[in-house]
Amino acid sequence: MRDLPTSSSDRRRRSLLAAAGLCIVAAALLSVALGAVRLSPADLWRCLTTGDKTSAAGRILWYSRLPRTAACLAAGAGLAVAGCILQAVLANPLAAPNIIGVNAGAGLAVTICCVFSAAGWVMSGAAFLGALAAVALVAGLGRATGASRLTVVLSGVAVNALLNAVSETLRAFFPDTAMSSVDFRVGGFSGVTGAGGRLWPAVLIILIGVALAFLLSNELDVLSMGETTAHGLGLPVRRCRALLLALAALLAGASVSFCGLLGFVGLIVPHLSRTLVGAESRWLVPMSALCGGALVTLCDLIARLLFAPYELPAGIFLAFLGAPFFLVLLIRQRGGRTHA
Repeated sequence: MRDLPTSSSDRRRRSLLAAAGLCIVAAALLSVALGAVRLSPADLWRCLTTGDKTSAAGRILWYSRLPRTAACLAAGAGLAVAGCILQAVLANPLAAPNIIGVNAGAGLAVTICCVFSAAGWVMSGAAFLGALAAVALVAGLGRATGASRLTVVLSGVAVNALLNAVSETLRAFFPDTAMSSVDFRVGGFSGVTGAGGRLWPAVLIILIGVALAFLLSNELDVLSMGETTAHGLGLPVRRCRALLLALAALLAGASVSFCGLLGFVGLIVPHLSRTLVGAESRWLVPMSALCGGALVTLCDLIARLLFAPYELPAGIFLAFLGAPFFLVLLIRQRGGRTHA
């Protein structure tokens, strides 16, 4: 009889995951069908079943809508799961890739790649290294100072500002770089296409990264209990922490390489997912991936439709959602007196 509550809870979580899966499918279908030019279900079915890439509907679908939708889904999943990992490893509910400088580190690396006309795997790898350097710097500052949760976040804000300043300096000296667009600075998908070699390597990296995060969910749960407890349970804390931080950097860096400095996904989605399925990582990671993909896809769709034929970067809508959410979390930390 003791197993009944657990079984009931697991069934509820599976139902919520299934509902999130349906939501992400619906968001993807709306994303490929709606826009400045609407594609009917018959057009979609014909183009998908016949592989038509020559008609107007086929060109829109294969060269614009499908790559853009895949980019939204991958970026949302990657940034959301990166946020889950950072919040658990840093024991800080305010941690997110855009807040503690991870996105900015990846963005600086991407800007450097654009200056030298690098793309594809090179850009994705550079974005990972930039994100990894940023997260290592913030984590190192926190451990060296024994800082409170708020101080860790403020250190990340300072690192974020510094890295963004370096990126802006490079854009000033190299104004022709493709990454000087507003979309990159606030996060957006208007420039995403199936060509260019930047998108698909990053999408593959994100899929692998999300799968690895799920496989490491037990280690993530143990590490989130605190260093002393994790040591007592026999977990190699330093090695696991380094591995998980590298994984968060990989996910954030790959996402930034094609979607720009998209903010607040890694903050909002893990908290939302935690209220739905709890803090256990084997449920939290897949729920965050699904909710993150759906959220970013819907925000991009709104950005395309609200002022059509003009469109705003999706990052603007996420900022309207995320900034108040961050302030509420910040106030709940009671001025940073709670220590990590």
